[in-house]
Amino acid sequence: MPLGPQRKRAKGTFDHPYSALNLRLLLALFGFVSSVVLAVISWRIGYHALAIVLAVLAVTATVDLVVIELRRRARRRAGERHPSPFE
Repeated sequence: MPLGPQRKRAKGTFDHPYSALNLRLLLALFGFVSSVVLAVISWRIGYHALAIVLAVLAVTATVDLVVIELRRRARRRAGERHPSPFE
């Protein structure tokens, strides 16, 4: 990686970094879906304790999804527009 000034079309700068909310949204969504699927499978095969732990993880991922969306909306209201494939 060459050292020197940042390229002209970079999405973030040192003083104003690019937000990772979209990546966090994707990871939380993956955690929610995988936890729900594995909880259902675990419950059906009789591992009820594991299913409950996975259900708690799914609820945690749901809360994280809500927080992420609230932060994304606040960022839009503040006028910070960054191009995103998820918007």
